Amino acid sequence: MNLMSSIIEGTGGQGSHYPPLRDLDPLILREYDNIVLLVFDGLGHDYLDRQVGRILHQHLKGKLTSVFPSTTASAITTYLTGDAPQQHAVTGWFMYLRELGTVMTVLLGSPRYGGVGLSRSGINTERLFGHVPLSNRVGLPIYIVTQREIACSDYNIAHQGTATTRVYETLDQMFTATAAVVHGRPKRKFIYGYWPGLDHVGHSHGIYSPRAEQHFRDIDAAFESFMEDIIGTGTVVVVTADHGMIDVSRDETIELDDHPDLGEMLTLPLCGERRVAYCYVRPDRRSAFEQYVTGELGDCVDLWPSRKLVNKEYFGIGEAHPRLGERIGDYTLIMKNRYVIKDWLPSEPRHVQIGVHGGTSDEEMYVPLIIVTT
Repeated sequence: MNLMSSIIEGTGGQGSHYPPLRDLDPLILREYDNIVLLVFDGLGHDYLDRQVGRILHQHLKGKLTSVFPSTTASAITTYLTGDAPQQHAVTGWFMYLRELGTVMTVLLGSPRYGGVGLSRSGINTERLFGHVPLSNRVGLPIYIVTQREIACSDYNIAHQGTATTRVYETLDQMFTATAAVVHGRPKRKFIYGYWPGLDHVGHSHGIYSPRAEQHFRDIDAAFESFMEDIIGTGTVVVVTADHGMIDVSRDETIELDDHPDLGEMLTLPLCGERRVAYCYVRPDRRSAFEQYVTGELGDCVDLWPSRKLVNKEYFGIGEAHPRLGERIGDYTLIMKNRYVIKDWLPSEPRHVQIGVHGGTSDEEMYVPLIIVTT
């Protein structure tokens, strides 16, 4: 949030009630023709700190905390609006929308059970989310550089506002498209670029796997070429991420199938994330739910009444979104150590995720702050 405050103020836009980032003075940003924010999904600070000698590591200035929960749906919404989850109320991958009467896979814009997406169902997604896009808050023309397959998603369209979108298919194309915008007109502009590849590899193979290591090297090499391409353009490039990741084993996975008594206490499927799960509990079973979680899963889970997390400002400061309470359930399970919890709908193909995020560990919560100028 502090980073976004710096960017909004640094482009001459209207700031937020969060102060600017100490390491990124908005007045200095106003001296540059191009302000570029690159978000590499899944690139945690702890992970990058192990990459000594790489170009991205050489320009590492510090670290930022992600939002809570430390996940793409919540953090990218912050990047695209300048609001914290406290205000935008996008609370995880799976989110109960009472106004639609269903649990949504929010970034895909479809019900969790599958089927027709939001816009095809006649839902006005801009009205549904109700967010003010970043393009309405910054004081410069804004360009969004994003992957072709998600550029026209219901979620992206709802958050595009007046921004101009540039699409790509490969990593090299992302940097080529971003460089083309830097070199183009108008002279002063803000550019937001997003790359999802490291997160995808981390989920499938593990963030510390050889495949993830090679993918990071590809990102690092492409970034070095990009910086050479934009030398002399009066550009400041800020690189960060939405969250970091941890690797988990099967022994650290709690399947709700193995706890049928717990499942029967719930009125909805688990929402949120594998590392932070929102539980909607039958009113007459709340006491039993608390006893079961603390007794049977106490070594793996911290149990929180969800409203208490709001009061303790986990989701941010200031006045909360009117639907935030609906979207975080009665209780929140914050997983300890490297544990995850998962349930499955009949329509969902079962799969293993090695790399995960969403929790409160340092590896998940801290993301890098990289600043390079030309």
